Amino acid sequence: MGRQMNFAIVGCGNIGQKRAKSLQSDDKLIFCADTNIGNARKLAHKYGSESLWYYIDALTPDVDAVIISPNNSNLFPVAMCAIENKKHVLIEKPAGINTEEISRMIEFSKKQNVIVMVGYNHRKHSALLKANRIINDGEIGGVNYIVAKYGHGGCANENANSWRLNKSLSGGGELIEKSCHLIDLSRWIFKMKDDELFKKINGIIKNYHRDKLEDNTFLNLETNLGQIAFLHGSCTDWRNTFEFSIYGGMGKIDITGLGGSYGIEKLSFSQIKKNEIKPLVFQQEFLNEDNSWSEELKEFKKCIELNGLPQSNLYSALETMRVVEEIYKMNGVNI
Repeated sequence: MGRQMNFAIVGCGNIGQKRAKSLQSDDKLIFCADTNIGNARKLAHKYGSESLWYYIDALTPDVDAVIISPNNSNLFPVAMCAIENKKHVLIEKPAGINTEEISRMIEFSKKQNVIVMVGYNHRKHSALLKANRIINDGEIGGVNYIVAKYGHGGCANENANSWRLNKSLSGGGELIEKSCHLIDLSRWIFKMKDDELFKKINGIIKNYHRDKLEDNTFLNLETNLGQIAFLHGSCTDWRNTFEFSIYGGMGKIDITGLGGSYGIEKLSFSQIKKNEIKPLVFQQEFLNEDNSWSEELKEFKKCIELNGLPQSNLYSALETMRVVEEIYKMNGVNI
């Protein structure tokens, strides 16, 4: 179980609530902070914590780590303040709104000797973990390419006052929202080094329904080994959709669903055996509650206990943001 840790959560909306639920039985949530004091009070009441409006008041000596999940523009300043106070940090993706912020976070966390992990929880979904094990066992041969789609119906019923529609708060639209998950997963499946950037980056962003921020992204990324990731992020799918297909030299893995409104999480593994015509097909459904949040928290605590080994994914998050910046730039969007 590891040692007990005392946590503070800054940003008590939907993601902050999921993070709180992921805490282990030997952990304690001490402070819940949010500029919407109602959200902070609601979460604090549930966990017997103290609610705060100002996050700096949560950085007391008895807090070991801070979970940071406000809007994107506040990720960096809150994280830097937590690091300055020598708190370990689990920060929501994308960890900032540009590479400069994430680079400064890396340097400062090294100076302060604290762990910073970025919350790319999709790596911890059961089907994706299973796919990674299949790949590691060599069951599909080397990975050649990925075709993936992450869609939701957000454009149909968007709240005009949502921070996600305000570029100064979000940093961008679907590229920095959904597509960064697909970029991160592709890096992980391709076994890219933490500081490795895609050799070729091409992407188109479109505004089919929104006036300013992109609602669709179409990305084509290539590694130094010639592996291709063809990715589509959308909020005009009109229904929540997750599809992630991995193609290898001897087989293929298809993943659909993320649970909840995205449908049952399923994995289909097709493998061609030597001298066989028809592929062997293995299918599995993951009906349990999404435990990606708790699995990610366990890894975060392990990083702290081992002083960063295995390493946190902050460097990889930086390279994911480099892709985001490059695509914005080639589409004439100021960042």
